[in-house]
Amino acid sequence: MLRIAVQAKGRLNEQSMELLNAAGVSVNMEKRKFLMRAEGFPAEIILLRDDDIPQTVALGAADIGIVGYNEVAEKDMDVNVLQKLGFGGCRISLAVPKTANYTGLDYFNGKRVATSYPEILRKFFADNNIDAEIHTITGSVEIAPAAGLADAIFDIVSSGGTLVSNGLVEVEKVLFSEAVLIGNPDISEEKMALARQLMSRFEAVRNGIGKKYLLLNIPVSALDEAISLLPAMRSPTVIPLANSEWCSLQTVVDEKNLWNLIESLKSIGAEGILVLSLDKIVL
Repeated sequence: MLRIAVQAKGRLNEQSMELLNAAGVSVNMEKRKFLMRAEGFPAEIILLRDDDIPQTVALGAADIGIVGYNEVAEKDMDVNVLQKLGFGGCRISLAVPKTANYTGLDYFNGKRVATSYPEILRKFFADNNIDAEIHTITGSVEIAPAAGLADAIFDIVSSGGTLVSNGLVEVEKVLFSEAVLIGNPDISEEKMALARQLMSRFEAVRNGIGKKYLLLNIPVSALDEAISLLPAMRSPTVIPLANSEWCSLQTVVDEKNLWNLIESLKSIGAEGILVLSLDKIVL
């Protein structure tokens, strides 16, 4: 049985549970408990604060966990990053009041910087020979300069709207983060085999994002031209039809290119074009 640590609340919890469910690891969230048995896969889900997940996995209380890379970097625990998951993207940046005369990193020498990520910031400043005062704040970091608690902040930035509303401007992007799957380095081979199965399922789910399955009929005389237009993971599938002058083509395409591709195919005689949604692609 594989124990998986997941953030208990928030957007990352929702996205993590959506991924697990799509990968066949189902949990009844209506019976929300600290520890829940999954269906469809030999696993149990343990719900934790995001900043507790790296330590929980490092100590072996959970075998693997889904958490933002920012927490992995901040806690610096003995865990292995097994897989990037492609959601929960953000960056951790330095920001200063928009009225500040910022000319470069030297600006931070002697300045007070408020943050919830002191270890990441301490390492960044050390690597760049910056001598600043780091003040650890657990919440509402963005109000620290206006409250007179700091001269600058180091915090998570998504859209930047929170910075603007607090009179701040982003000046240095330090760390880019997304949700990752982490594992205990001493996990048993039996559990690691389960983790690999789960990673393969996660990859299949991600491969299906933004993809459509395209089926169409095309005159044999236009087959080569149609194939030249169609992307494929290997090559398009070609199926003969009862009418020997026609054949069927099938392939996977990017949704963003779908309409341009359909119009190009129609212009060379394609008919009966079907577009199907894809949930997963197993390579």
